[in-house]
Amino acid sequence: MSTRVEAETSNEAATGAAVELTIQPRVRSLGEFDVRRVLPAAKRRMVGPFVFLDHMGPAVFLPGHGIAVRPHPHIGLATITYLFEGEIMHRDSLGVSQLIQAGAVNLMTAGRGIVHSERASDDLAVTSKLHGIQSWIALPLDLEEMEPTFLHYPASALPEMTIDGCAVRVIMGGAYGMQSPVLTYSPTLYFEATLAASAKLEVLDEAAERAVYVVSGSVDIGGESYGEGTLAVLRGGASVPLEAAAESRVIVIGGTSVGPRHIWWNFVSSSEARIERAKQDWREERFARVPGDPERIPLPDR
Repeated sequence: MSTRVEAETSNEAATGAAVELTIQPRVRSLGEFDVRRVLPAAKRRMVGPFVFLDHMGPAVFLPGHGIAVRPHPHIGLATITYLFEGEIMHRDSLGVSQLIQAGAVNLMTAGRGIVHSERASDDLAVTSKLHGIQSWIALPLDLEEMEPTFLHYPASALPEMTIDGCAVRVIMGGAYGMQSPVLTYSPTLYFEATLAASAKLEVLDEAAERAVYVVSGSVDIGGESYGEGTLAVLRGGASVPLEAAAESRVIVIGGTSVGPRHIWWNFVSSSEARIERAKQDWREERFARVPGDPERIPLPDR
């Protein structure tokens, strides 16, 4: 997804023993609908390899309307698209056309450079909904310039189980003895959990860095309540119990840090010079094109 990334001041606060920092998202318009941008933030640029996190929707599109993100470039990262509801049609400069549906995972690895678009599917003629998470992970230094790739994993491929009355689905990496088949480039933690009211789930100490994002509902962490749209960055070294104050959905992200990264627009790199080169390449139309989609998003002015 094309976005203007700014690690600007947001509602961030230090907190108690279990949670070291909370982040409230900033609302950003993508034209057709708004997203809630969680990462990067002024006081926390990354959690593990996760350098970007957008909460899309829930959005309702009337007939004739839908997501319409024109072709745009990426370098130095992998995008993970995970939908709770709705569909997105992905097309990229590798020639891939893939319908993304709820519960599936699209892993697009930009490496040295890729261009893609995200548009409405065949549901454009009817009232449709869209709700999901798009995140970026920074690639390790030795893979920043790898060949671009695209991998799709159907919903049925992801492992899930019920733990203490909570439904847990592992999107990337391993959790609770389950291992996702989704490719990772560094130690990564990413799972979804749905909790009934009063249900409890322990977030195990399974990653060097961890954060809980409340997609819907409200959860208690260490005696404090966190509502929809809050990212709670957990302190390391101990398991942390969650308790749902109401029916809730959360995602947990994390992993091992890959080191600091520069972010400008859709470009992520350990090198500012590399980002400057990517800017020039896009300005001068040296990136590959998306077959059948001649449009493009211009390079931002700043």
